[in-house]
Parts: sequence; C-alpha cells; structure tokens
Amino acid sequence: MEFDNNRPIYIQLLEDFKLKISSGQWKSGEKMDTVRNLAKIYGVNPNTVQRALQDLEREGLAKSNRTSGRFITDDTNLIDEIAKGAFYRSCDDLISVADELKLTKDKSLKLLDEYWREI
Repeated sequence: MEFDNNRPIYIQLLEDFKLKISSGQWKSGEKMDTVRNLAKIYGVNPNTVQRALQDLEREGLAKSNRTSGRFITDDTNLIDEIAKGAFYRSCDDLISVADELKLTKDKSLKLLDEYWREI
C-alpha cells in the first residue's frame, strides 16, 4: 500500500481495514492478525496500527479479547453499512464530476452502464 503523505497514516490504514472487512477479504468473526504483523505488512510503526485498530473497535468493526486476540465483528448489518457508505462516497464523487460536465442523471447512468459492460 502506498501512503498519501498529506493524510495521517492511521486514517489510511483504518480505511484499508474497513475495505478489507466490507469486501470480505477479512471475514466476519475471523481472528485478525497481530499488531506487529500488520505493522510489518504495511511497513509502519506498531503504534500507528494500534491507533487504527482502536478506531476500528470504536466503530464496532472489531472486538478485542485480552486472552485470544482481536476479531472482526460478526455484525453483518454493520459491515453492509460500511460497504454502503464507501459506495455512496464514490457515488458523491461521480455525481460531482457529472455535474461539472453538465451531464444529466439519465446520461450519466447510460454512460456508467456502457462502461460497466466494457470492463
């Protein structure tokens, strides 16, 4: 993962963790990797990973158990909401660009449909 130097790394980690959870790459109820291993994987300080994980827990997407580690939430409704939120943020960007290009909703949806079929 390449980090944007203009944004806090822990926020970028948090976003990546949420993406991994909402996409199913990290499964509901699954035990998470340790802070040290995640720090090694991402090439960052363990304290930075810990801060991102604390925010993940605060949002209810992970739970920590002192004796057995940290686990992804098994609340699939919450995971779906996170995915929906990420999708909506992307839609906001798409709508902004369409607006700048003076495209109508219908024309924008037609172009999106055409593009989707191509990929």
